[in-house]
Amino acid sequence: MSKPGTPAPSATPSNTLLLRRQLAELTKHPVEGFSAGLVDDNNLLEWEVLIIGPPDTLYEGGFFKARLSFPPEFPLLPPKMRFITQMWHPNIYTDGTVCISILHAPGDDQYGYEDAGERWMPVHSIESILLSVISLLSSDTPNLDSPANVDAAKEVRTDLAAYKKKVRRLVRRSAEEAFD
Repeated sequence: MSKPGTPAPSATPSNTLLLRRQLAELTKHPVEGFSAGLVDDNNLLEWEVLIIGPPDTLYEGGFFKARLSFPPEFPLLPPKMRFITQMWHPNIYTDGTVCISILHAPGDDQYGYEDAGERWMPVHSIESILLSVISLLSSDTPNLDSPANVDAAKEVRTDLAAYKKKVRRLVRRSAEEAFD
């Protein structure tokens, strides 16, 4: 994070313009399910996000804080997304880092789990990233093929009731912390 009043050293005119446009669009036309803005007005490469738990899902009623960190090569390379709110999901690492295809660098998957077309492309927007994360949280059956959180994936397979109980507990906690 840069000091207030100091521009981010890695921002380039092209990615700054693109991020500024996307921020303006999201401000002018908010999308249901999330809000997004800058952590620091002088650094377009660090965004804070609040995802509202999707209705009719395990995550309903939750308020999940996250950060989007854009690399200097954006939009050629994807941002990283990390939840600050504690999460329990097979496709979210224990440190909160989100593991979804569109946030993986372009090209072929060395492990063979994803097609190149499922991975990051410069046409993706902040909106498409966040809608993909909301879709991830909305799924009744998380993808267990290549889990980021092996323990959560194991619990989904072996004790779904315990998994759901843990998620609901974290949802309640997120709602309580959102209003503290």
